[in-house]
Amino acid sequence: MQISASLRRLERMILDAIACETPLDDAAFDQLARMVFAAQYAANAPYRRYCDLLGRAPKTISSWQEIPAVPATAFKTLTLACFPVKRAALVFTTSGTTQGQGKQGTHYLLTPRLYEASLLRHFAAMVLPDDARLPMLVLAPSPEDAPHSSLSYMFGTIARALTPETTYYVDERGLDAEALARDLALAEAQGAPVLLAGTAFAFVHFLDYCHERGLRFALPPRSRLMDTGGFKGRSREVPRDELYARYTETFGIAPQYLVNEYGMTELGAQFYDATLLDHHLRRRGPLRKLAPHWCRVSILDPETLTPVPPGQTGVLRFFDLTNLYSVAAIQTEDLGRAVVDSLDGGFEVLGRAQGAEARGCSIALDDLLLAQRQ
Repeated sequence: MQISASLRRLERMILDAIACETPLDDAAFDQLARMVFAAQYAANAPYRRYCDLLGRAPKTISSWQEIPAVPATAFKTLTLACFPVKRAALVFTTSGTTQGQGKQGTHYLLTPRLYEASLLRHFAAMVLPDDARLPMLVLAPSPEDAPHSSLSYMFGTIARALTPETTYYVDERGLDAEALARDLALAEAQGAPVLLAGTAFAFVHFLDYCHERGLRFALPPRSRLMDTGGFKGRSREVPRDELYARYTETFGIAPQYLVNEYGMTELGAQFYDATLLDHHLRRRGPLRKLAPHWCRVSILDPETLTPVPPGQTGVLRFFDLTNLYSVAAIQTEDLGRAVVDSLDGGFEVLGRAQGAEARGCSIALDDLLLAQRQ
């Protein structure tokens, strides 16, 4: 099976859109999204069968909002790719911790080009808006230690392109809190700002380590911290406000330099708090996450999967052009809401939908699996 010329052409168009200083307006995004749908409908057989079951095809839709979205959980069951997966340059898997190793979700990427272009452009805009080039201290495994982790690959890509040096503090033995504390003390003594990055609960464990030993740091100005993931771990939940207060108390990092990232193995794009960007632009704004302009966010009723009124809570759906070689429209079971007093399309992530709240997502998955048996 050859990679279609239309997919290759679309890759170049999306890369150009990512690199362009002028964001995609709604009309340009709609045109690209519908072209991506047509190419995926032709090349991705499981997705095409699902679209046919729903009565949706490239010739029957009038806008990108009508393009069928695949539940993120479908990546645990189906091979959703527009190419023979033996040709994948990258294979990202979810942890599979709640349902066993056989239930891992798998996202196949033909090439790293779209993923890396999207990652670097949006990360630089949201976490390094001042063009800072800082040593990165990572509370997560390295790409070598976790070759199928999209998070570790993300940090590795940032390390290669945007930071002068990077140190990882998590491996198969766990978090090396002693080494991290030593390096933070050194940064403080040298007056050298740093970028701390990692999962929220890796930070919780390190904060506990510091609290037990009475450790506090006064990191130099322009130091910043980016955490990812939610604030609920296996053993306890730490409210966001409490965790961020502990960051400031323990590291001496100003609140405006604390940024949370939201991402998924099944998506190429990431989404960041606008906190640091707002500070850099000297503007005031509510707490919100921003999508890159090559991705659109929809918030839907959990039962019907139809759009909710602005400001109301629903489940998040993404249409991500960087998912060119898999499926661009992804339906999550994460709750969110649009920030109505934001002029830039910001949204909040409110956690996971529970039980009946995600009924629409469950029905969508049932339909997708039914389509494969027909």
